[in-house]
Amino acid sequence: MSRILAIESSCDETAVAILDGEELLANVVSSQVAVHAKYGGVMPEVASRLHTENIDVCLKEAIETSGLRFEDMDAFAVTRGPGLIGCLHIGLQAAKTLAFLYNKPLIPVHHLAGHIYANAYVGEFKYPLLCVVVSGGNTELVLMKRPMDFEIVGETKDDAVGECYDKVARVLGMPYPGGLPMDLAAKKGKHTYHLPVPLSKEESLDFSYSGLKTSVINLVNSLHI
Repeated sequence: MSRILAIESSCDETAVAILDGEELLANVVSSQVAVHAKYGGVMPEVASRLHTENIDVCLKEAIETSGLRFEDMDAFAVTRGPGLIGCLHIGLQAAKTLAFLYNKPLIPVHHLAGHIYANAYVGEFKYPLLCVVVSGGNTELVLMKRPMDFEIVGETKDDAVGECYDKVARVLGMPYPGGLPMDLAAKKGKHTYHLPVPLSKEESLDFSYSGLKTSVINLVNSLHI
């Protein structure tokens, strides 16, 4: 079995996990949601600075929880992107330092591939399969015909759906992140306003949220909400 320490710092959460084969020995996450809430979205410079403060704490807690030592690892893994450049840099430097210090392999992990394969802990993959990838600044449909084979068959042409949620929520005075409070409000509401359905007349698997976001913001401003 391989023991791997993995670091994630692509956006506003610092995370360290330790695996022994398929057994999860530690999973430490330091969230910055409360800090970024007052801005209504993630501030990249603030996020990078907080990663610098949190990475050592997360590493120490993960090691203590697992009962292992850094030198017990067979490899170190780290998110290589996509993500916020400054945030990625913190995780990459930490992982590279550990790999160099203990003379162990460094495994770069694609952020979105990680999201997809996290589902393997829920159930076995049966190919071909279609993945709906909605993470931060990404909105994609990914077709997998075999393991580690990714074909993007649809993607956003402009804004990610998460960005649309957060910016509309901010205009409506809802808390950040905006997805959950907006969904809860929608379940209690009724169909009152007519908004555009992006790409409804196109034979495409792509998405578009910029026009919808702008339409909602303009509507809210016109109603003086």
